Amino acid sequence: MLSKKMYHQTQLLRRTGALLIYVSWCALAGQTAFADNASTTPPANPPNLSIPTPDAQLRPVPSTEASSTPSASATTPTPSTADSTEAAPTQSPGPSQNAELAQSPILAATTPSLTAPEPATAPPDPAATNAQPAPASIGEANAWKNSYVNLINILVNRGVLTKKDSSSLIDQAQSDAKAANSAQAQAAAALASHPAPPNPDNDTMQVAYVPETVKEQMRDEIKRDVMQQAKDENWAAPDSTPEWVKRYHVTSDIRVRYEGEEYPSSNDSQGAFHNFNAINTSTSAFDVGSASLTQNPPYYNVNQDRNFFRLRARIGADVDIGQGFTAGLRIATGNDDSPVSENQTFGSANGQGGQFSKYAIWLDRAFLRYELGAKTNRDLTVTLGRFDNPFFSTTMLWADDLAFDGLAAKGKYEVTPGVVPFLTAGAFPIYNTDLNFGTYNSVKFPSENKWLFATQAGTDWKISDDFSFKGAVAYYDFENVAGQVSNPCDPLFATDSENTDGTRPSFAQNGNTYIALRNITPSADNGFGTTNQYQYFGLATGFHDLDLMTQLDYHGFDPIHISLIGEYVRNLAFNADAISNNGPPLLRGPVNNVNGNGSFVGGNEGYNISLKVGHPTLSKMWDWNVVTTYRYLQSDATIDGFNDSDFGGSLAGTNLQGYIVGGNLSLTSHVWLSLKWMSAQAIVGPPFQNNLIMFDVNAKF
Repeated sequence: MLSKKMYHQTQLLRRTGALLIYVSWCALAGQTAFADNASTTPPANPPNLSIPTPDAQLRPVPSTEASSTPSASATTPTPSTADSTEAAPTQSPGPSQNAELAQSPILAATTPSLTAPEPATAPPDPAATNAQPAPASIGEANAWKNSYVNLINILVNRGVLTKKDSSSLIDQAQSDAKAANSAQAQAAAALASHPAPPNPDNDTMQVAYVPETVKEQMRDEIKRDVMQQAKDENWAAPDSTPEWVKRYHVTSDIRVRYEGEEYPSSNDSQGAFHNFNAINTSTSAFDVGSASLTQNPPYYNVNQDRNFFRLRARIGADVDIGQGFTAGLRIATGNDDSPVSENQTFGSANGQGGQFSKYAIWLDRAFLRYELGAKTNRDLTVTLGRFDNPFFSTTMLWADDLAFDGLAAKGKYEVTPGVVPFLTAGAFPIYNTDLNFGTYNSVKFPSENKWLFATQAGTDWKISDDFSFKGAVAYYDFENVAGQVSNPCDPLFATDSENTDGTRPSFAQNGNTYIALRNITPSADNGFGTTNQYQYFGLATGFHDLDLMTQLDYHGFDPIHISLIGEYVRNLAFNADAISNNGPPLLRGPVNNVNGNGSFVGGNEGYNISLKVGHPTLSKMWDWNVVTTYRYLQSDATIDGFNDSDFGGSLAGTNLQGYIVGGNLSLTSHVWLSLKWMSAQAIVGPPFQNNLIMFDVNAKF
């Protein structure tokens, strides 16, 4: 079916042709009459010559011989009464002129008088009166154009038209013919593939045919628009997850533990293991004066077995906020604000959990991260806030639950296939002096801020299909962590502050060497050094740790892997002589880690060796792994407040050596069991040993 535009182009072409024929007929008739000295003029409308209506159809062209004989109706035209009151005889064009005009199929289509009469036809079908005109063929349109051109040339030759006017008409005819050809070709293709529908009745509206390709395009566009709106408004699939929710990656886990601690009777029971953390975290300094010792200092338990049931629960989310940025947040349980443990003891007697009371929830992670590259072999990340340990290490230096505060940057770049060097660096505030430090003093004391500046460089190396290696060297520079002796002072109350009180650790476990901090001057107010000796304690040495970390993996039995892991640490700031001479004049030297003669016996080295066999990750039912470890960590190899909180039991920290054996078994992809046994003993100082067993039920979701 023709489009409206194509239909009107065809009808315009036909009407133009009819008008030209009419003008030509008049001109030729006039010239003939003039040549024959006729006294009459051509009539306004030649007989039987009419301009085709939009519904007119083209007819086949008869042969030239048949067309050259004029019909009877063409010889005696009847003048219109509107133009003349008296009939006048009129001569039609002669045979030669009629023959010229009859050569055109257009003349045959529009001038019945110049063609052979058609046979009588049956009355028209009423249904056909509503049909669209059938499209002319491309050859027929070309015939129209050629006839127009021939006709115009005849008119020019006879002086009816000027050459300039004829050029314009010819250009227009060619343009119209070209447009008509294109329209007829499209219409013919459409009609060939889609037959005309049944003729509609009077109550049916006829709709122009739409090609199938256009329908498909319309369907695709509508579907795309509707689906996009459905996605944006979440009404096409109401149970689906909104886009903003997909940017949240929630992680959570629960661990329920039974823990049993055994302390042999051979352990020291004479009060050798002071709890320096309890003293230093108290708001009242401890009086060490010989005449004022009304109570003992706090001690660690080293001789009574204990059994605990403990819970660790954590939930957090990493949120993709776009353009490479991620925000993270996690909360967790914990008996207190200890940085190295998130365990909550059931029925704890320390004021949280007893008598079915509620447990506290702590802010465990909160960070903002920018990542550039995000590829396995090429990546750069910068993290700000409170986040996971960014360094390649074991629990000998950094506990599993420990979070780092500050700024860390990590980058890696594959320099050759299988070799990916990496670099990690960061700055981490450990302690920031309170704004009102020197609470009960009108003149405040200078800040004693503490920092960790750390750098680690290493490489991942895929040696072969079965072997891979990862190694790194790190330098951990702890700034201002060593205790500083105060200016001479004479505290009168336990709550008095002195200028170096801020150099004491705000949290510690056990093992590091301590010195007294306050340089208390004997006077009558303190019984010349026998009373009011309110004291805090600080670390006897600084810590600049050089750490070497390696891991060799064999996965020739994949999925079973065999891993050998080793770590060595050495405190480069350690100086035994300086420690022995450190402290205030009246309390010179360390107050722990000494032998029977009072000589310092601590050290500055440590190492950890582990062998792990089994599945590297527990991803499905019955996945398993076992691990055995030997650890040796001297008193001042690293700061005891940041490492493993389990090895050594109540004296976890440093100055320990011993074994760790454990294993994991997966019950499902999200639930697994763990069993671990630890045996540790003191390296130097009074005798101490601890055996600890832990059985865990873990779930992640």
